[in-house]
Formats: sequence, C-alpha cells, structure tokens
Amino acid sequence: MGGDYAPDVTVEGALLAHKEIPDTDRIVLIGKEESMRHILDKLGSSPDHFDIVHADQVIEMGESPTKAFSSKPNSSIALGFKLLKSGKIDAFSSTGNTGAMLVGSIYSINAVQGIIRPATTAIIPKENGGVGILIDVGTNPDSKPDVMVQFGLLGAIYARYVFGIQDPKVGLLNIGEEEEKGSLLCQSAFRLMKATQDYRFIGNVESRDLFKEKADVIVCDGFTGNIVLKNMEAMYRLMMKRGLVDDFFARFNYENYGGTPILGVNGTVLIGHGISNATAIKNMILHSKKVFEAGLAQQIRNAIEEYSYSSFFNNGKE
Repeated sequence: MGGDYAPDVTVEGALLAHKEIPDTDRIVLIGKEESMRHILDKLGSSPDHFDIVHADQVIEMGESPTKAFSSKPNSSIALGFKLLKSGKIDAFSSTGNTGAMLVGSIYSINAVQGIIRPATTAIIPKENGGVGILIDVGTNPDSKPDVMVQFGLLGAIYARYVFGIQDPKVGLLNIGEEEEKGSLLCQSAFRLMKATQDYRFIGNVESRDLFKEKADVIVCDGFTGNIVLKNMEAMYRLMMKRGLVDDFFARFNYENYGGTPILGVNGTVLIGHGISNATAIKNMILHSKKVFEAGLAQQIRNAIEEYSYSSFFNNGKE
C-alpha cells in the first residue's frame, strides 16, 4: 500500500513479476484486499495467481516510523514483517515508508549479531558493462569509521554472492587518492580499512572514478551516498528530457533495479523508490528472489563469525 502510485502500480508490478517467475514460486500481496482484487480484475488477471493478505491500516509516507510501526499492527508493513519473521514468506519488499521498513527490520527480524549498522546500496553502471555498488546511500547519515569499515564487508558480500564478483575491490569515496586526504571521518576510515584483512581494500576513490573499473564496491557515509545517488537520478532525468540517453545512460534508470536490500539484517528485506512504477516494482520483486536464493543474510552471518579475509574469500567456503 506504500508508494506514490500505490496500490495500482504495486499490483500491476506484481502481475508483471508473476509472469516471469516459475510456478513453484508464489507472490503474496499484503494490503486492502478489496482494492487489490478490484485492480486485478481491471487488469484482467485472476486473484488466484496470488496469495492475498488483508491489511486494513496504512503507514503513510510522512508518519513517524517508530510510532506508526507500533501503533498500526495491521498495516501492510507490520504484517509483512510478521509473516517474514514467522517464515511464511521468504522475502519482503515495499516502496512504502522507508523509515518504517528500517524499524521493522531492526525490531522484527533484528540485525545480524555483530553488525553495527545495517546499510542500503545503489547500483552504479560501469563503462565496461558491469556494475558497482555504492554503500551507504542514506540509512546512516552520521556514520562512524568502524561502521564504514563494516560497510566494506557488507558491500563485498553483496557483490560476490548476488552479482558474481568473486574478489571485489573495495574503495573509499574521497576527495583525493592520497591517504591523508579528506575529512577526519574519511582519514580514520581509511586507516581502519587499510588494516583490515576481511576484504580487498584498494584505497581512496574519487567521484570521477565511480563509473570506471577501479573499484567494485565504493564505501561512503549515508549522507554523501544519498547526495551522489540523487545527483545521478537528476542527471539521468535531465538527459532524458534532452534526448541524450544512449545504451549506457539508459542503465541509470532506477526502474532497472527496483530496490535495494537492507544489508545486515536477519532476512531478505528490500526497499524501493517511492515514485516506483510497475516496471520498478516488478524488478524489485525479481531482485528480492535473487537475493533470497543467494542466501545473502546467511553469507553475512558467516562472514561476521569468521571475520577473516583468508577464510571468507579465498578458501571457497560458502
């Protein structure tokens, strides 16, 4: 029920995803049942294609996340986390109140033991056709150095198990390549990342190198990451208006990716853009299936328990 164009585009996106998944998989729609059935009827689809869970409350986009999550137990977000926690669904995705999704993740399924702060990511299209991962993009605006070191590990695991990058190169977003460059936060994070053996740290990365092959995972605090992400979105829209989009720049369209997993929690939870259309919803659902099948949450638990580069990346342990 969340998002600027819900529930119509949500149901339409679910229907598009239904057409691309095997019969052994099942999409669960959580929201106002009468509305969802009406939309499916309007789209010429049978409700029998889905499991429908009625939720008569909605957490609005402007509500306080913590207060709304506790005061609206029959909201689609609260019921989604209840189903996820009980194991009745394998993955939960929403384009609704992002804060409520984060609150639900922390208080319902909890962070992985040892994770300081869960994080979210953005996909960076690379000039060579591949992708990079920017972490964090807004979940942690006031990150500390030890948190950013752990972002590198979370991003490396995501890159390896979901995108197939076997030995991801992890860089720190900064205003220069030299070790002493940047804010006190970046300087402190650099020293800690340089000392870690938990992933392949390649040093500072400047913003002009984001789309090159220098790094597969780019670490930054959530404040900086969100600014970078919104700037890329604005540039894409500007180029679209001017008719300047080619095959490479078309990959900046958020619809292609749908949503981002919340890395570091005990389950598969994805959050999508509030302005998502049906295509973005479809791709968010398909990506949630991919993240779940990669066993990402378990891989993060394994890595936190091991916390050793040699045992995690090089001995083939899954």
